Amino acid sequence: MRSGPPASHVAAERLLKAIRDEFESLSRQLKLIARYIEQHRDHIGLDRIQDVAERCGVQPSAVIRFAKRFGFSGYTEMQKIFRDGITQQLAPSRNYQARIRGVIEAAQGRLTSADIADEFIGGSIAGMQELKRDLHSSVFDDAVALLAATPTIWVVGSRRSFAVASYLTYALQHTDKRIELLSGLGGMHEGQLRGLRARDVMLVVSFAPYAEESLQCARVAASRGAHVVAITDSQMSPLASLAAAVLMVNESSTFGFRSLTNTMCLAQSLFIALAYRTELLYAPDDSDSATAAAM
Repeated sequence: MRSGPPASHVAAERLLKAIRDEFESLSRQLKLIARYIEQHRDHIGLDRIQDVAERCGVQPSAVIRFAKRFGFSGYTEMQKIFRDGITQQLAPSRNYQARIRGVIEAAQGRLTSADIADEFIGGSIAGMQELKRDLHSSVFDDAVALLAATPTIWVVGSRRSFAVASYLTYALQHTDKRIELLSGLGGMHEGQLRGLRARDVMLVVSFAPYAEESLQCARVAASRGAHVVAITDSQMSPLASLAAAVLMVNESSTFGFRSLTNTMCLAQSLFIALAYRTELLYAPDDSDSATAAAM
């Protein structure tokens, strides 16, 4: 008989649900800790309280207050539910972060350009493994179903996320949907949104610290009865409460720079899954099929 998930996993999921439920009532500092714990749940079992405090930009006392807020005597007791069983499956990103720290310390500033590229690629590979492991197929299917059912897809992404939004606009134009990129050129987000209707789908890409322009577009979409599909980094993202489907993705950070590898892979996967769902047929162009060109 198949056994259920270990007790530690159940306890961790229960805690994460409690954090999501109470998130809006938390102070600014406790919200920072909440997002860190959700996004780095595989790390918490190994992180010292000083590590968590430093990465969240708070004092260790704030981490203790956070633990007590959710019924623990302190950080160590809360950490235990994430630590149990961690030796069986360390997160790929955790292994990578330990490796890159070792590389930097050993190199003592003598890294070559090829070394830097190698470490950046290694971080992307680790992140892709984590994305593959953690992708919730039911949520992904829900997102694809919403995109398949709508006549119009609106795409939003600002600053760092604009490259992903731009790619999605290009790829989705290979479908028979009406595709609108909300670029906000000239500060005209509001004007571009005039054609938004109920039953449309808005695909929003945004990560902490979350572009206000993107959040405002998502609010308008939700208020008009359109469906929001969010590509973001946390269930506690301000987009989550507005979205009908939340696709979570976290990028690795190498030498202080976050890649877009995982997000672009998720975006491409979303397009291919939609094309498969709608059974699109493409006529080949001079060099290759339009599907291959979109990739």
